[in-house]
Amino acid sequence: MSSTIYSTGEYLKNNPTWHAEDSDWKARQVMRMLQMHRIQPKTVCEVGCGAGEILRCLQEMLPSDCEFEGYDVSPQAHEIAKARENARLRFYLGEISGKPGRADLMLVMDVIEHLEDYFSFLRAVRDRGERLIAHVPLDMCVNHLLRERPLADLRRAVGHIHYFTKESALAVLQESGFQVVDHFYTKWSIEFPPRTWRRRAALWPRKIAFQVAPDLTVRILGGFSLLILAEPASSG
Repeated sequence: MSSTIYSTGEYLKNNPTWHAEDSDWKARQVMRMLQMHRIQPKTVCEVGCGAGEILRCLQEMLPSDCEFEGYDVSPQAHEIAKARENARLRFYLGEISGKPGRADLMLVMDVIEHLEDYFSFLRAVRDRGERLIAHVPLDMCVNHLLRERPLADLRRAVGHIHYFTKESALAVLQESGFQVVDHFYTKWSIEFPPRTWRRRAALWPRKIAFQVAPDLTVRILGGFSLLILAEPASSG
């Protein structure tokens, strides 16, 4: 899977909305973490912002003096995001490296699974913010491994070239120079309306299993992501 799919229009062809319909839900997960830790950022920067809808939703949820920036390498995503700009919300085409400034909060929402070198990316992001919130899909589960096709579909349709468990996602942040402050599962397979009969049939068993044994349910059934709050680790 080549990274050029994000610049040639191939990714947009497979995902015409750039997943904007999921953005309100993702923004609410971010707000949950911020509220849990009583964090009130004045500046928010999202790297890999796609269509920019997460930032637009957060702008409605955070105080009116908060300012927002989004960066993405895809010209197609940038074109969509530009329509959402306003006085406190700006979007930029390209990498964030080399840009001045440091944000109170950096967002990396469903990004690292797409990147060939996510370690270099995370280390670059680490130097640009006081805190980081990352959202990582937990694609590596028994259900996906037994069936084989789900991982191939994720690679073909949405460009996932790396697959994580909770433990490996947390390790990646730590090995990239972050200290993990908190994390929780996000339950998209439970909270989004099921689109197929297979998912409708699995909804209640998955809900019950998650309530009883969340870690085991995530490892076996899949259908969950991890939201991580982290800070740059002190050099000392």
